[in-house]
Amino acid sequence: MTADTPRTPARGQWWSVVPLADLPPGSRRVVRAGTFTVGVFNLNGRIVAILDLCPHERVPICGGRVDGTTLPSSYGTFDWSRDGEIIACPWHGWEFDLVSGACLVHPGKRLRHFPVRVEDSVIYVQA
Repeated sequence: MTADTPRTPARGQWWSVVPLADLPPGSRRVVRAGTFTVGVFNLNGRIVAILDLCPHERVPICGGRVDGTTLPSSYGTFDWSRDGEIIACPWHGWEFDLVSGACLVHPGKRLRHFPVRVEDSVIYVQA
């Protein structure tokens, strides 16, 4: 498995945060990486790490619902997509793309990503 490079890199030390075996596809862990609280997500084999802070009201986001979202659809239909890649803030419901960090309801608001690597079956986050 390879880890993907996040959109907004951070600089700092690499922190061992969780064994890969403890983060099966579709799961998440909220961990400490230096001074940061970070959500580490396994999106069907793609590991991403985000700051546990919603950019809308600066509250913890990593406990929010992870699901999909509806796409633009024709009248009377609802096209569902991106299952397991969208997180909703538990306070106000704003949805964010876990892969890109983009907010689905407010352009310009983004999640902060951290670089991730998997080495010797351990997930490391740079923070």
